[in-house]
Amino acid sequence: MTKSNAKRRVQPAGGRTTTWLLRAGIMLASAGVVYASVRAWKSHASHPNESVPGVVASKKAPAAAPPGEPPEGMVWIPGGEFLMGCEDPRKLDYGGNDAMPDARPIHRVYVGGFWMDRVEVTNRQYAAFVKATGYITVAERTPKAEDFPGAPPENLVAGSVVFSPPRESVPLDDHYRWWSYVKGANWRHPEGPQSSVEKRDDYPVTHIAYEDAEAFAKWAGKRLPTESEWEFAARGGLDLKPYAWGEEFRPGSKWMANTWQGEFPIKDTGEDGYVGVAPVAKFPGNGFGLFDMSGNVWEWCSDWYRPEGYAECTAAAPKGTAVRNPQGPESSFDPAEPRERKRVHRGGSFLCSEQYCARYMIGTRGKGEVSSASNHLGFRYVKPAK
Repeated sequence: MTKSNAKRRVQPAGGRTTTWLLRAGIMLASAGVVYASVRAWKSHASHPNESVPGVVASKKAPAAAPPGEPPEGMVWIPGGEFLMGCEDPRKLDYGGNDAMPDARPIHRVYVGGFWMDRVEVTNRQYAAFVKATGYITVAERTPKAEDFPGAPPENLVAGSVVFSPPRESVPLDDHYRWWSYVKGANWRHPEGPQSSVEKRDDYPVTHIAYEDAEAFAKWAGKRLPTESEWEFAARGGLDLKPYAWGEEFRPGSKWMANTWQGEFPIKDTGEDGYVGVAPVAKFPGNGFGLFDMSGNVWEWCSDWYRPEGYAECTAAAPKGTAVRNPQGPESSFDPAEPRERKRVHRGGSFLCSEQYCARYMIGTRGKGEVSSASNHLGFRYVKPAK
C-alpha cells in the first residue's frame, strides 16, 4: 500500500480530525459526495434535434447493428454522435444549487459502438471474483506503520467511509457532518462490521476503489467506460434531455431513480420505495435497456478528472467536427485539492437531491480520488465490439 493510500484511510482515536484524515474524508466522501449530476436545459430539452447556441447539433446516423450475440448481462450500445455536457441547471425544477461549470462547454462527441453492462456490478458478481482470485480490496487492507510515522497503532485500521446522517439540521457546506470513517467497513460490510451483504446478492457492490474496479475488469475481460461512452449510453438516444428517461424528473408523478426524498442529510423518507442503496434494476431502464444510470450508486469512469477537460478536448478537435472517442485528459488536476489524483464519477447516488448534489442529471460530472471508497460508489463495465 502506498503512503497516499494509507493517508486517506485512517481515523484518529476519538474521531478527532487531523490534517491527513481531513484529506481522507474529503476524497472518500467525494466517492459520491463530490457528486456527478445530470441535467440539461429546459428550453432545449423538448427539442432534441435543435442546436444549442454556439454548438452544432449532433447528426443522427443509422444505428450500428450488434456484432453478434451479446455477452452475458450486457446490451449493445450502437454508438454515434451526441451533445456532451450540460448548461447551468439551477433554473430547472430539481436542478439544485450548483452551476456545474465543469460540464461545459457543451460539445459534439462521436463514440463507436460497444457492449455495456445492463446493471451495476453486484455483490454476487464481486463475490465470485474474490472467490476465484483471493483479491483483497483497498478498504480491507490495514495501513502500514511505516507509512504513518508516529501514528498510534490503534489508528492504523482498515475501513472505509460510510454515510452517517446527523440527528438534526446542519449547514450543507461541510460534508464531514454526514460522513464517518468506519473501522471494518468494506464491500462485505457496507455500513460497518455489524452489517452484511447476506441477502443482498442483487445490490450493487460498494466501497470499491478505482484499483479494485480495475482488478475485476482484468479478470472479467472487460474495462471501465470512458466518460463519453458512459454519457452516450446513459442518454439512451435522447439528445439534450436532462434525464435518462426524458425531460421531467417525475413524469406522471412516478419515481424514475433511487434518489433522496426528505430533508438532506437528516432523513430519507423513502418515497421512491428505498432508503439507502436499492437492488439493481428496480426502476425503469433507458432507451438502450440500461438500468440505474441515475441515482443508486456512483459509477467509476476511466477518465482522469480535470474541471477544464471539456475545453481542452474541444480545442484539440478540428473546428466544426465532433471529437472522436475521447479518452479524457492525460493527467488529473482538481484546483480544490491539487495533489490528489482523481478519476471521473458519473450518475449520482441515493444521496442526490435538489437540496444537495443534484447530479442525477445526465450531463453533469463527479470526481473521486483513486484510492477512495464509500457506501455509495460502484461501477459497471463495457466491452469493445469485435
